[in-house]
This record gives sequence, structure tokens and C-alpha cells, in this order.
Amino acid sequence: MRQEKAKKRESFDIASNTVVLLFALLNLFPLYWLFSSSVKNSSDVIKMPPDWWPRTFTWSNYADVFTNQPALRWTLNSLYVAGLSTALLIVTSSMAAYAFSKLRFKGRSVFFIVFISSLMIPKEVMIVPLFRISQDLGLVNSVYGMIWPNVATAFGVFLLKGFFDTAPDALREAARIDGAGEVRTFLQIMLPIVKPGIGALFILNFVQVWNDYLWQLVIGQNKESKTLMVGIATLMQDLNPNFAYKMAGATVAAIPMLLIFILFQRYFTRGISIGAVKE
Repeated sequence: MRQEKAKKRESFDIASNTVVLLFALLNLFPLYWLFSSSVKNSSDVIKMPPDWWPRTFTWSNYADVFTNQPALRWTLNSLYVAGLSTALLIVTSSMAAYAFSKLRFKGRSVFFIVFISSLMIPKEVMIVPLFRISQDLGLVNSVYGMIWPNVATAFGVFLLKGFFDTAPDALREAARIDGAGEVRTFLQIMLPIVKPGIGALFILNFVQVWNDYLWQLVIGQNKESKTLMVGIATLMQDLNPNFAYKMAGATVAAIPMLLIFILFQRYFTRGISIGAVKE
């Protein structure tokens, strides 16, 4: 009986793993098609029936992206905007989440509910007032106009508060007995505990800012202030498009995201799994 159950279990595992592998390959196929099209000639990209494997590799498409367009400047702008805004967001979100989780003050629950309620407001609703404020502050056509609106978000506070809630209050009390102040307790005791949450927030916000096309399009109006996503999108507006050239630009825009996820995957999966369990 046990052997029969074991065989059924093994057959089920094989079938389920096969299905998962199939769906994984289907999800990876767009990335493969993007890269393979970026090394083809433009006529081969739209050829029917398509060539599933490039007949000739045309690496000049990538060279053209960086020679004919300021793609390197766009890439540096994107890295600077996404990196700095994410770093500042982690600082502000961790401090606010610690205050909501561990500090006791009047109206804490009400303030937190009001703060989290802002998650229900679409960012598109705030585009016009944000642009007017940025215009008055002289932040139009500046990377800082893309950074500051992303420095404080309710999502970061909501995510990290769950991690601070799992930290035992006894650690904070022990630190206070040993003479540690609130700042030292936060930096040396509590902050290391929520590292997985910080890693997860880093990936999620970095990707969100990197792909924040609409706001970056509104703020970065001249060619030198554009980010990579906006700059690559301008390649799609040609009347006589070179599809392979555009695919190469899209591949350049996708590579940093893949590297970020690979480098921080351990922190991301650990942060999501730990954040799902609350003591």
C-alpha cells in the first residue's frame, strides 16, 4: 500500500514539475525572442514565418544604440534615479515603519490608517499637481524631479512595518536598560532584524522606479534628461522603423533589471517568506 502511494506521489510530482517547467519556459520565451530579435536584421524580425534562431548575428544594433543615441547617458540617468530614490525611500520608510510599530504616541492607529489609505489613490491622479509643484521648484528637466516624488511612499512603510512587528519588544527594552538611546536601538538592534524586508523593498521599488515611464516622460522633456525607458520609447516613433534596432534598445533596458533580481533574489524570496509570517 505504501509503495503504491509512493508511486502515485512520484507520478504526481513528475507531472506537476513538467507543467511548472512548461509554464516557466513560456514565461522565458519573450525574453528569448527579445534578445534573438535584437541580433537580427530588421527585415528578419518581421519575417513570416519567423526564424526561431538568427541566421546571422548582427551585433551592430547594440553599437548603433549607443552611437546614434545618448543611450549611455539615459542608462546613467536611470541608474541614478532608481538607485538614489530607492536608497532615500528605505531611509524614510524604515524610520516611519519603526515609529508606527514600536513607538507609542497618541493617534498612532488613526495616522497609520490614513497614511495607508493613500495606497488607494492612483499615481496618475497626482500627475498634474506634482508637475505644477515640480515646475515651481525648478525640477522640470532634472533627474531630481523624478527622484523626490518617489522618496516617501505608503507601500514601503506598510511593508517594513510588518517586519518590525515581528521583532520582539524585549530586544528594545533590553537595549534601553543597557543605556542605548532610541537612535542607537533603531540602527544597531532593530534595523539588522528587518534586512530581508529591506532587500525585498529595494527590489520592488527599484523596478517600479526604473519602469516609471509616465512620470519620467512628463518631467524629462529634453533629450539629455531622459531616462533609459523613456529614451528607448522614443525610438518607436520613427516613420521608417528599424525593428532590430528597437529590440536592441529594449534589451539594454531589460538587462539591469535581470541583474538586480539575480543579485538580490536571495533577499527578495527570504523577505517575502518572512513577511508572510507574523508572530
